[in-house]
Amino acid sequence: MAGKFEVYEDKAGKFRFRLKAGNGQVVASGEAYESKSAALKGCEAVQRAAEDATIVEVDK
Repeated sequence: MAGKFEVYEDKAGKFRFRLKAGNGQVVASGEAYESKSAALKGCEAVQRAAEDATIVEVDK
């Protein structure tokens, strides 16, 4: 099963998203947004950024 973004309203009335792997494990979560449309745009931004992202190890 493919991963998916879930957009939801938190207890404070803000909208958030989480990215779940195919096995249901949460692998990333977003900040709080004022509107559902802003949270959806956040999902889209993550998709665009991750498309060509590389993995870089950073030393302390």
